[in-house]
Amino acid sequence: MNVRPSHLPRMRRQFLSHLDSPASQLRSKMGEGLQSGLDGLATNLRNADMYWVTPEMAALAMSAGAQLAAARWAVVDRPSPCGLLWWADGIGSMDTGGVQIPVEGIVWGPHERGLMVWLLMSRSRLASEVQSRNGMTLVADQMPPMIPIYGETLPVTAEPVSLAGLDGQLPAPIVAALAAAWLLMQQPALVERVKERPPAAEARSSARAGLGDPEVTVTTLRRQYLPGTQDAVEGDDVAGRRYRHRWVVSGHWRNQAHGPDRMLRRQTWIPAYVKGPDGAPMLSTEKVNVWRR
Repeated sequence: MNVRPSHLPRMRRQFLSHLDSPASQLRSKMGEGLQSGLDGLATNLRNADMYWVTPEMAALAMSAGAQLAAARWAVVDRPSPCGLLWWADGIGSMDTGGVQIPVEGIVWGPHERGLMVWLLMSRSRLASEVQSRNGMTLVADQMPPMIPIYGETLPVTAEPVSLAGLDGQLPAPIVAALAAAWLLMQQPALVERVKERPPAAEARSSARAGLGDPEVTVTTLRRQYLPGTQDAVEGDDVAGRRYRHRWVVSGHWRNQAHGPDRMLRRQTWIPAYVKGPDGAPMLSTEKVNVWRR
């Protein structure tokens, strides 16, 4: 089953019922050392704002994240203090003992050592993987709809932290994609965020469970977004040079000024755009970009 935005409130509520029950397989099969991490996951999930990210937005987050050298994990840098973000088609995989485990969701929230991050996959994806690899069938009612794969804490600091130097086993491309997604969500000219309400019955169930408003923010790319740089008038650049061709300038991050008197700096994604005079021939290249999930 493909997870849709309307599915997330119910999946979160059912996941929490497994996390809150000491008798559940999720709790009883986990060692004592992991129980506090699951406690933190439950707390953050209960308070999380929910996000569903389209495949196009996920592709941009992966591409833009690959160009991020460092990131901050403070509350001011997050779209919400606690969040559940679900990537529509997944966001890569985590290598566990030579086995690739698909990653579809991420839960974040505060922890005494910084920011707690949990990677998740769906029960339906796990059932499909087990069936294809081992020919076995999972007992679905004994498992939560979201499966925690791995949890780690990230440092909350005033200055950006190198992504290459992070401790733990968190896959660097996925962590970078999360940081990029947070930054991209702050660019309304590039990204569109639309609230989606669940069915009335699910809203009532969430209210009875004390989960508050179960709306989901759907995050996607705008169909048209403003280029980061305008072409020079009549084909001339600022230095007076005249161009005879057009070419594509790749998307990139810029340390953009913002805030009072533009004294603050924030990483801003400058989308790819075409440079050069209108009507000039396009320069072709042999470069091919492949995005693998």
